[in-house]
Amino acid sequence: MLERLFFWLITSLQALSRSRFIALNLFLAFIPLALSIWLFKIAKSRSWFWWLGLLTFIAFLPNAPYVLTDTIHLINFIRSGYSIWIITLILIPQYMLFITAGFGAYVISIMNLGDYLKQQGKSRFIIPCELILHFLSATGIFLGRFQRFNSWDFLTKPMDVFTTGIENFYNPTTVLIICITFMVLTVLYWLGKQVAIGLSLRLQQARGLRF
Repeated sequence: MLERLFFWLITSLQALSRSRFIALNLFLAFIPLALSIWLFKIAKSRSWFWWLGLLTFIAFLPNAPYVLTDTIHLINFIRSGYSIWIITLILIPQYMLFITAGFGAYVISIMNLGDYLKQQGKSRFIIPCELILHFLSATGIFLGRFQRFNSWDFLTKPMDVFTTGIENFYNPTTVLIICITFMVLTVLYWLGKQVAIGLSLRLQQARGLRF
């Protein structure tokens, strides 16, 4: 019994260690969230530094929904021969939390932009901006997953990213992948936004009852 328990523990730790990239990907996913708080909640004026921060926000934003594509690693783990208990109790919950946190950062980041536009009296631009960001994020996910670019490349090698993106847009398969990703992001964002709004209203009600 103790030997089996020890073996299960070692195997669980091994599975977790192979998923250590999750910490880095979550860090990258929370960068646009932190930037959105500063840009749209804290900053008092739109200086050149603010605009630089906005460009950085757009460049890093695809990292948040990019976590959706990391499910391929979960599939690979399942195919690696781990027991059903490791998969059910360790790997699946780990990836569910990972994806929820990463995509949640994406939803809140864009919602912060929407709140900012509303405060500026430009509510009519909220939906167009959301759709543009979904499209840019879908393109960024494609360039990251299939062309292996990262967010730093958007800032340090913009011409390489731009040239590669234009070249790939002549490929119908690329266009199809980006369009499907765009639609998935749009639907999941809308659902996540409704959940966030509902939780916010429930929290406000709870605070009202408390006082």
